[in-house]
Amino acid sequence: MKKFKNLKVWQKGMDLVKNVYKSSKNFPKEELFGLTSQIRRSAISIPSNVAEGSGRGTDKDFKRFLDIAVGSSYELETQIIIANELKFLSENDFNDLSLKVNEIQKMIAGLHKSLK
Repeated sequence: MKKFKNLKVWQKGMDLVKNVYKSSKNFPKEELFGLTSQIRRSAISIPSNVAEGSGRGTDKDFKRFLDIAVGSSYELETQIIIANELKFLSENDFNDLSLKVNEIQKMIAGLHKSLK
């Protein structure tokens, strides 16, 4: 069992969640139950699955939750692209979120590979 709060990927995931909430707060009000909700849930899913997986008893279980976390990161990446194309995000927010998501994807892949 790993202490998830010490995992850099979890810490960066938590930072990403805060950035997503900040960046999506000005989305159109009619998107509150659409893209706004979905983009936030995808972001939350990343560190949540890293944490849950780290608490499982085996590396095999941890890897399964890392697979879910990376899937959520790709879902989030798609939603960020959609938000950008709809002009809901500034170019700076889009670039910043995209970089952070890509970094987390690489970190999850590395952690996944390091497990037995």
